[in-house]
Amino acid sequence: MGSASDVTRRDAIRRALAAGLIAAPAATFLSSCAVASSGQRKVEKGEKSERNPFGVNGSADLEVVLFDGGLGVQYVKDAAAEYRKSFPKAKVEHTVTQDIQSLLQPRFVGGNPPDLIDNTGAKSLATATLASKGQLTDLRALLDAPSYDDPGKSVADTLIPGVVAKGKYGGKEVWALNYAYTAFGVWYSKSTLEKHGWQYPKTWDEMLGLCAEAKKKGIAGWTYAGKYPYYLQWTLYPFMTKIGGADVIKAIDNLEPNAWHHDAVKKAFEAYYELVAKGYVLKGTPGLDHTQSQTEWTKGKALFVPNGTWVENETKDTTPPGFEMTVAPPSGLDSSDAMPFETIWAQAGEAFVVPKDAKNPQGGMELLRIMLSKKSAQNFARLTSSLTTVKDAVEGMKLPSGLASASAMVTAAGKHIIAPRTDWYQTLNREEIAGHIGEMMAGRIKPAEAIAKIQKAADATAKDDSIKKYRHP
Repeated sequence: MGSASDVTRRDAIRRALAAGLIAAPAATFLSSCAVASSGQRKVEKGEKSERNPFGVNGSADLEVVLFDGGLGVQYVKDAAAEYRKSFPKAKVEHTVTQDIQSLLQPRFVGGNPPDLIDNTGAKSLATATLASKGQLTDLRALLDAPSYDDPGKSVADTLIPGVVAKGKYGGKEVWALNYAYTAFGVWYSKSTLEKHGWQYPKTWDEMLGLCAEAKKKGIAGWTYAGKYPYYLQWTLYPFMTKIGGADVIKAIDNLEPNAWHHDAVKKAFEAYYELVAKGYVLKGTPGLDHTQSQTEWTKGKALFVPNGTWVENETKDTTPPGFEMTVAPPSGLDSSDAMPFETIWAQAGEAFVVPKDAKNPQGGMELLRIMLSKKSAQNFARLTSSLTTVKDAVEGMKLPSGLASASAMVTAAGKHIIAPRTDWYQTLNREEIAGHIGEMMAGRIKPAEAIAKIQKAADATAKDDSIKKYRHP
């Protein structure tokens, strides 16, 4: 990968921050939001009814900004077509981008944001910051409204557990509705493992042994999104949890002193570093972005890639026939683990928000209500090979291999599911924590140094009075 491999993740992010390309530290963004205008002129409300619980003005335009990532945007556009059946005079405008922050931060400052935003991706705005400055609409009215399919049930009644809590930031208000239910794990080709007579490893010794066997055949054990090393957290955090128990991640989320010096963290970091030290990571991986690493994986150059359920859809153009894409929980360490092998990270994601200063917030909430219908949820599953936060949405559907394995993995995990709040302190997590993990996995620093630097960054965040703090009870 040449020079790309030589650019550290932290340096890259700092340059992006300087250029305004990604979410800036909280204090900077807060000060910019503080000078926002009182808001653009809102459209007049329509008449409320059972089918129009928010009083949408049927002739008012609706502006939607969508993140164009692994899930695409067609599922929202299809729901918008349903919206126009109810409001045929309304024009629905879609703007698609991979850089939410650069596009929308000036509009929040100017008091003229769009009506609905899919605030997702590496260059998203910090939802916690928007919420703390009163820039978003409280979505409790949406949750209390009658569901699109059954007026006898509220929208909240149709959602899986944890969705409402994920949209809260230290109060009763619900500032975001996370639409996708993402299961994270270690992805592999089932047919490749079967071809060689290999079994998916449940312990770290088994993982290292399998990587050694693969290396003999010219196949790397792992690859990952080196330019976005937070992908590694999705398997590293549940690994740490398996070793030391659920309180390990709780302490990290709560910014507790010495949380990163827990023995489980040390063991997990040292285990991952073995992949690097023993040459089991695909050469050039630190310089790859998410799509490049995934393509190398679907080409068979590496056995494993840490990722979320969107990967099946995101790699559909490069996945060969018979690949049998499959996801499994991260391997545990050994028989001393505090939690079972089935422990995974799974959570609601793809955060949709309705800005407080939107012209047509009622329309934004109504489009979300339509998206949470069973028809829209099933359409989302068909289009994206992903799960939604709508209960039982895929029940009875024939699922592709990756999504079927993800659904089975979530079922097997049962209560052993963690959902770390990396969204509470986005700059800390994306720049410092992920950056130092990336440096370690690139072989530029050792585990002990990575842990020390991460703890120092976490302590600095904990002591920064300009950053609002959140805690698990």
